[in-house]
Amino acid sequence: MKLIFDRDTERAEMLTSLANTTPTRREELIEEYRRRSEAAFAPETLRNYKMVVRLFGDWCEKNGYSPEPPIDPRVLASWVDDMGGRLAANSIETRLWAIAELHRSNFLPSPTRHRMVDLALKGVKRKYGAHTNQAPPLGKKEVILAIDRLGKTRQNIRDKAVLWVATDSWCRASEIVAFKVKDLIRQDDDSSLLFVRRSKTDTYGQGDYAFLSGRGTKAVLDWIELAKLQPTEPLLTKSQQGAKRVAMSPSTISRIMKRCTGRKDVSAHSTRVGGVHDAFRIGCDLSSIMVAGRWTSPEMPARYGRRIRASQSAAAEVSRAYEQGGQHQSEESR
Repeated sequence: MKLIFDRDTERAEMLTSLANTTPTRREELIEEYRRRSEAAFAPETLRNYKMVVRLFGDWCEKNGYSPEPPIDPRVLASWVDDMGGRLAANSIETRLWAIAELHRSNFLPSPTRHRMVDLALKGVKRKYGAHTNQAPPLGKKEVILAIDRLGKTRQNIRDKAVLWVATDSWCRASEIVAFKVKDLIRQDDDSSLLFVRRSKTDTYGQGDYAFLSGRGTKAVLDWIELAKLQPTEPLLTKSQQGAKRVAMSPSTISRIMKRCTGRKDVSAHSTRVGGVHDAFRIGCDLSSIMVAGRWTSPEMPARYGRRIRASQSAAAEVSRAYEQGGQHQSEESR
């Protein structure tokens, strides 16, 4: 009996056994894998997977290659070369994951692990860089100014609730639209907690909590009362009176932010990035920032705060010290 699991060894043994499997049995395994994948992966992941397979098929047809697995590593390397400069490196890696999954679903070894593909990806990163585009920050001060400009129409009251939830909770758009009325948990100091049932980093739904300030709580309660929402209904819905009470789409959150702030560059993720910037500015440590944003690793919040942390670095502090004391030091030198 094996005491140590080795993924590569297990995969090689499985592929060897499949090579001797009848075509009928192989098709049964492929179908079972498909059903299990649909249960295991998030709907968005499945949509992205199907989109990448379709885009790869279109590229193959245009360039005279077959998109059917197994795919020659040289073909995959050429595809990576073609995507270089048009897509960010992390987007290319995501597309390679989809091709790897295509092969896994057919119980075939993945060409994405071939050295030829690895070198192609390294070459793209070296030529075009591995920089990841980041959503522009939308800090709390700017959000509050936008909220204070809103009036008292039904849409304005709904939008105030959306903006408060976004700026206070640092939640992703997919988490914001998933909130139900019963997920609002009142606290003694007039603030609230929002129960995050599932998130990008909590795919199995263990659940977590996000903060909502006193003003944010009032705005949300105003909307709940106006819309006459029931505990099991979505917390944020369409603003039209009599409209069907279904959850908003994540893209609607971005549209609300653009409309209310007057900025075309922001998105639903901007308040998450802005929250990190605000936190670094007032001296919050990285661990408390991770708790607030429900990150499981420091990599992403640290990346969000690179600009702010540069202005708080030792080099910045030394420069400020000499700027402030420059006159005094020059007098001492005389």
